Amino acid sequence: MKKIVVLGAGESGAGAAVLAKTRGFDVFVSDMSAVKDRYKELLDKHGIRWEEKRHTEELILSADEIIKSPGIPDKAPIVRKAVEKGIHIISEIEFAGRYTDAKMICITGSNGKTTTTSLIYHILCKAGMNVGLAGNIGRSLALQVATEHHDVYVIELSSFQLDNMYEFKADIAVLMNITPDHLDRYDFRMQNYVDSKMRITRNQTPADTFIYWAGDPIVSREVTAHDSELLAVRHGFTADTPLPGGMAKESLSLKGRHNLYNSLAAGYAAEAAGVPMEVIHEGLSDFPGVEHRLEKAGFVGDVEFVNDSKATNVDACWYALESMTKPTVLILGGLDKGNDYSQIYELVRQKCIGLVLMGVDNSKLHENFDSFGIPMADVRSMPDCLTECMRMSRPGCCVLLSPCCASFDLFRNMEDRGEQFKEGVRKLRIQLDN
Repeated sequence: MKKIVVLGAGESGAGAAVLAKTRGFDVFVSDMSAVKDRYKELLDKHGIRWEEKRHTEELILSADEIIKSPGIPDKAPIVRKAVEKGIHIISEIEFAGRYTDAKMICITGSNGKTTTTSLIYHILCKAGMNVGLAGNIGRSLALQVATEHHDVYVIELSSFQLDNMYEFKADIAVLMNITPDHLDRYDFRMQNYVDSKMRITRNQTPADTFIYWAGDPIVSREVTAHDSELLAVRHGFTADTPLPGGMAKESLSLKGRHNLYNSLAAGYAAEAAGVPMEVIHEGLSDFPGVEHRLEKAGFVGDVEFVNDSKATNVDACWYALESMTKPTVLILGGLDKGNDYSQIYELVRQKCIGLVLMGVDNSKLHENFDSFGIPMADVRSMPDCLTECMRMSRPGCCVLLSPCCASFDLFRNMEDRGEQFKEGVRKLRIQLDN
């Protein structure tokens, strides 16, 4: 019996393990961290062996194939040893793709991919399609393939997931943009990251569709450079591209320039998937938005709070600041991923009345912004952060959490950071009311 080892027992790894077990493989799961109870229960339910807080090399390196969770870097010692031994390493998405003939709509990009993925899923659901939501958002694709049946999957793909995909093919591939992000995982070489994102087009044929933002200079350059290799029908769009069916921009539920790009990509992806134009228009006009992405968190007095915790890179923060129409207290900080903050300098100067730096090490932020002469404070918790924000705020201003950085230095994840922000705002509002 062929042996599959899964490294990482989170949503991706546990789902891959269940699929492998249901397909008759000998399965072992190993995680260097503690495994969450819900995944332990899932693995136990399916009779899958697992370990936590260690990697037992003799069990792992005896695998015929390894499925690696996207959060585990290639530089991890156990991954290096597996590579040296010649063990094939794949992603959960690659593995799941072997066992379904569903149409795959795949979305990647440095920014906008979660909103675009959610919007496409929203439109396809409105169209009555049997559709699953998977990848970086929603539940594990492998688990859905193992336990459910869908005709279409809408999949958000990170660069980490794309790195270990080889035979998998997107029937409809959407590339939103490529800006510096995760450079710490790519030897701080931008081209390595770019090459990873361009894998979204891998294995596409003339029967497939490739939708991309032609206004992005890196994407445009790469499309030109790989012209002969890109076989799919191409739809490049810019800010001047009409919405599908001539829909008025004023009718879009999502506002702002960045959301225009998201709506264009989603609309044309839905059209390529065969959704009727009237359903596309309806979906683009009533989509409620994505949690933690420019999410309105409410008012404390006449100070507005906006939760943009998903802004884990500088480009995402740029779009958030660009959309601000009020004087802004900006919350920055977290785990820096090789960020270049210069692209937000001008917007910070134009729009910010205060900067609150929330991270274990804010030295790089101080190097970039101390000279601006803007009030600034360092904090290491959300309650202290919101206290400083209120101190810096003034009537009619906005407090924007758009950190540019990953959350893992002070929070469990991006969602935890956003939830603590919203809960803190709620408490401030109660205090003011009392």
